[in-house]
Amino acid sequence: MLVVAIIFYLILTMAVGVWSSRWIKNAKDFVLAGRQLPLFLSASALFATWFGSETIFGASSEYLEHGLIGVIEDPFGGALCLLLFGIFYLKPIYRMNLLTLGDVYEKIFGAKVGLNASIFMVPAYFGYVAAQLVALGLVLGAVSGISLETGIIISSFIVLFYTFMGGMWAISITDFVQTIVIVVGLIWVAVMVSNEAGGLMNIVNAAPEGSFTFFPAFEPKAWLHYVGAWAILGLGSIPSQDIYQRVMSAKNEKVARTSLFLAAGFYLSFGLFPLFIALGAKILYPELYLENPQMLLPEMVLQHGGLAIQIIFFGALLSAIMSTTSSGLLAPAAIITENIIKPVFKDRLGEKHMLWALRLNVVLVAIIASLFAFWKANIYELVAEASMLLLVSLFVPLTAGLYWNKASRTGALWSIWWGMAAYLLLGFYDLHIPVHLAALTVSAVGMVIGSTMYPTLQNHDKLS
Repeated sequence: MLVVAIIFYLILTMAVGVWSSRWIKNAKDFVLAGRQLPLFLSASALFATWFGSETIFGASSEYLEHGLIGVIEDPFGGALCLLLFGIFYLKPIYRMNLLTLGDVYEKIFGAKVGLNASIFMVPAYFGYVAAQLVALGLVLGAVSGISLETGIIISSFIVLFYTFMGGMWAISITDFVQTIVIVVGLIWVAVMVSNEAGGLMNIVNAAPEGSFTFFPAFEPKAWLHYVGAWAILGLGSIPSQDIYQRVMSAKNEKVARTSLFLAAGFYLSFGLFPLFIALGAKILYPELYLENPQMLLPEMVLQHGGLAIQIIFFGALLSAIMSTTSSGLLAPAAIITENIIKPVFKDRLGEKHMLWALRLNVVLVAIIASLFAFWKANIYELVAEASMLLLVSLFVPLTAGLYWNKASRTGALWSIWWGMAAYLLLGFYDLHIPVHLAALTVSAVGMVIGSTMYPTLQNHDKLS
């Protein structure tokens, strides 16, 4: 019965993609839902941005091993990103009214920087989407007994189908439904675990030492790693197309800002639920934790929950992961089409050609991400590595371009290339600070030196 319910849910999700396709007339409709999303769709879409495999599988297993201090990156860093975007980045970026984040770099610094930023942005999503496909494969395997590889292939096809058909409209509508399922499912399972354990305080009192430690010891190295954890998602996801496209899909600036703040609050609140559930599950069923920490929650529900709670929990799991996967497919496809392919053809691509190019690139991204998923199956590592690539190369140029009048094209290029080169090279050395923080510093130095030596004026007059 559980398998039947899941199959029905997946078919329904695919049907939404077909239904949403009637609103897709051009590239703007496909990528940004025509900038028509009301508050409830915009906020749920932003909430669902990262509420996927890392939050439910990765973060919960990290929390059980290291306590709260081990999950600063997510959900705390994710909530920080949404807040910072709403406070500092939304106003200047929303008013540009552009299709992709690559267009933003191009408007500020020119076509060469826009192309470089776009090329550096795309690879980060392959690992990011791969992490979600691994998680979907694990869930389908736990329910039906199929292999991880088969689960990845099935998951890739389902998410690809409704994203291919409905673009951002399909993503936003399914995100709204999936958000409701996520919230109901997590609350239901949390209540079940609490009742099984004899109450909330029994779980809290039985928690291992350090489970609720939020700050590190007073040592420079510990604090550098702490700050580095905040920066991975908190800063690294600011220059990301998936955040950009969800923000820009809101029907106006006020809706976009309110959605960001609501999503930050919801994400932090409900991002803590999997941690509490995992803690209770480890205390109640330690044998499941020892068998596979990443699969603790689904195995607990399968073995100790009734059919109703199994359906709602696995519905919530699939909802959370699919919503993240779909935006991860659309984001790089939009960048490839708008910022890499379109400039080659200049004005020779009409709206229909652009739309088909977008859809075909969604397929391409899905294929590459699936290959990544077969290659590496650690969810937490895949997501962290994706965010760090954006942090070390693109965060400084975007921030400096918006807020530093002396930022130049050369400075932006040096910042992008120096930051990425430093990240790749310094990874071979045993540093006393996180590699991504060192690379971020190098990126900032590249911006300052390049802008000072070659002070080419940027397009600040267009940003006002």
